[in-house]
Parts: sequence; C-alpha cells; structure tokens
Amino acid sequence: MPSPETFAHEQLPLTIEGVQLSVAALHRDGVRAPIVFLHGFGSTKEDYADIVRQAAFVGHPFVAYDAPGCGESQCSDLSRISIPFLLKTALQVLEHFGIERFHLVGHSMGGLTALMLAHQCPERVLSFVDIEGNIAPEDCFLSRQIVDYPADDPDVFFTAFIERARHAPAYATALYAASLRHKVRAGAVRGIFESMVELSDNADLMGKFLGLPCPRMFMYGEQNASLSYLPHIQAQGVRLAPIAHCGHFPMYSNPVAMWQQIADFHASSLTG
Repeated sequence: MPSPETFAHEQLPLTIEGVQLSVAALHRDGVRAPIVFLHGFGSTKEDYADIVRQAAFVGHPFVAYDAPGCGESQCSDLSRISIPFLLKTALQVLEHFGIERFHLVGHSMGGLTALMLAHQCPERVLSFVDIEGNIAPEDCFLSRQIVDYPADDPDVFFTAFIERARHAPAYATALYAASLRHKVRAGAVRGIFESMVELSDNADLMGKFLGLPCPRMFMYGEQNASLSYLPHIQAQGVRLAPIAHCGHFPMYSNPVAMWQQIADFHASSLTG
C-alpha cells in the first residue's frame, strides 16, 4: 500500500466494446471521499500526481489514469477511441477500484468526458471541477482543427497540429507542443476530436452542465476570460475560478493557483 505521501502505479487490463486496453493509473487509498481526475488531450495522469504534495488533500484517496491512446495506456484499436469510448473507460476504472461516490476533476477533453460521466451518473458525483472542459461550441479551439485543417494521413495532421500549438500566442503552448508526440498516438486523434466537435455542437452540453445537482466550479486561464458564457454560468450558481498568468493549461502555467482553487472549493462547498 502506498503511504499518504506517495501513490501506487499500475496497469489495468480492461475490455471496452471488444477493444483490449491496458490503462495506466496512479492511485492512493484514504479515508475520505475519493477524487477522480481526467486529463486533457495531450496531457497525462501525471498532471495530478502532485496531489500527494498538497496538505489540503491529506486523507483523500484519488485515481488518475491515462486515457486510451494517451500516455502509458495501450489500446488495441486506436480508431475506436472517442468521447463515448472514454466515458465507458471511466466507468470501468471506477468499477475496478470499487468507487461509488466521488469528487470529479476534468481538464479539456477530460472535462468533457467528466461532464458526460456526471450527466449519466449524477447521483454518484459529489462535486465537479471543470477545467476548461467543453460546454459550448466555442470551446473547440483545439478539436475543431480536425475540420479546419483536414488531412487524410493522421501523422500529417498531427505534425501540423503540433506546429500550430508550438507557436500559439498563449501561456505554456510551446511546452505543451513539445511533449504531444510522446503523450498521444496519432491514430487516436481523429476519433477524439471529431466526437468532441460533435458533442460540443449538438449535445446541449451547457444544459447538461447546468443541470448537474452537485456543486460545480469552472476553472479557466485569464487569457480565456472572454469566453462568452462565463457570466451566464456564474448566474446559474457555478463558481468561477480564473487563474492568473495562464491560458488553457493551469497545471503547467500556474499549478499553485490551480491546487489552491480546488482546495478552497472543496473546503467551502463540500463534505466528505
């Protein structure tokens, strides 16, 4: 068993719709309500490993894992990966660890997956921290590139995507671009991006988000303070968490502020 100051690392053999997976996960036991972390596109479970360095989370068990096609996770058919597939993966990971009720944190792609999970199982989610996860069509600034810059060859598309990210005028984008090829398999990109665009355009994500019964916080970088829906969701009871000196990636640009906001949200809004 890992000590409170560290975590265990293991590979979970799973099968989703006949696709064989080996899902790489970090986890820690504890006596309080568990926290489940879902990383964004181009990121990994290690975005959240520093929870073990945060005094505010002592006693909280947690799980963070690499989505299929990402990080250290393996997938026998990359073409099958999509947000609905990632939702089914999340449900199997929860079952593997015997997690019934939990706090949920998701970033970007992981925020959208988390939203679909919370919408499907609202009675299980104690709270939801959405870190710039998709809730409106305007959030597809990364994923809509699959439409705006079409390429038949997944490697050609991904190479060009990486170069655009490298030169984007936002905090941490060059750092993000530097590791993309190591963190995502090119064959997984199309299915993920196309499903993100489809859901963002047609699945009433805003209605799903505002309809959740649990406490919700929406975290965003100060460079994205122009998101049109921020006043609306705040008026509907969503706590806003702007992060200074930050674009889309608070875990890279300002992790101290990210963890502080999550801790304050848990302390002020939640029990468990």
